[in-house]
Amino acid sequence: MVRRQAPYHEAPLPMSFLDRIRACNTYDLSNYTPFCIDRHLVGWIRPVVRDLLAEWPDVFTIRPDHVGIERHLNTIQQRTAAIDRLTRILVRRGVIPRWHGERYPVTAADRLRPFLLIDRDAAPLYGVRSYGQHLNGFVRTREGIRLWVARRAADKASYPGMLDNLVAGGLPYGVALADNLAKECWEEAAIPPPLSARAQPVGAVSYCWETAGGLKPDVLFTYDLELPESYTPRCTDGEVESFELLPLERVAEMVQNSTDFKPNCNLVIIDFLIRHGVISPDDPDYLELVTGLRRPLNLAALHEKRPLTQP
Repeated sequence: MVRRQAPYHEAPLPMSFLDRIRACNTYDLSNYTPFCIDRHLVGWIRPVVRDLLAEWPDVFTIRPDHVGIERHLNTIQQRTAAIDRLTRILVRRGVIPRWHGERYPVTAADRLRPFLLIDRDAAPLYGVRSYGQHLNGFVRTREGIRLWVARRAADKASYPGMLDNLVAGGLPYGVALADNLAKECWEEAAIPPPLSARAQPVGAVSYCWETAGGLKPDVLFTYDLELPESYTPRCTDGEVESFELLPLERVAEMVQNSTDFKPNCNLVIIDFLIRHGVISPDDPDYLELVTGLRRPLNLAALHEKRPLTQP
């Protein structure tokens, strides 16, 4: 019997680190309407959401080319209270998954000067920028660098059971970066404050992708923390089910050739691989990787630069 040869289009395509960056930068802004406050573009809203927000003419100004906030809501407190009220209504309707309880700043660029504050789980509905902190916990051994990898709990609301950075969490408004990082380090990996204080800020990655909940233009502040070989992580808040210390080359292979990691965690690891020389300037994708890890912070610039997935 002659075995049928699979046609060319059925052959598996080789994966690349660039594929992981592209996966986090898939969006089509022609499907969105600008969301503006005080003539500043702060987000992007789907037409179906625009039509939904038209139910509250006391809060939103609906125009063919944008959605705005009514002028009588001219303070952070007034805008925040109005959006909070609507968020709770939309949670009851099932439009927003839940009331998270952490507030993100709604801003055109500077997270320290918001136009209003919004519940974390409502942010994608309005396509406003979210902020987080991710930490690479690594150990230097005689065999080379090893990276701690966390596996998300099976009951997590998002990406259950997928691999994650050792520490990763949102950055609420009004909490200092150092304080929030110390909190996340203890909750997710039982890293005591004297040890987490040694974490080195190494920059940030940014990306923009479409999700079922809306547009997510996100920024992740990134950190490296060298840990002693005697340290073993332990989750204290139930969000992680296990940890594994893996050779850096093994982690690189997993990022490149599997979808085991939560998508944005791939970007944090790729950044680590570049900085530690695992991905070298000889890589043909090197420059595109370096620039692709940092999408425009100005939301108005997103429509001026086509996403990486477009030719």
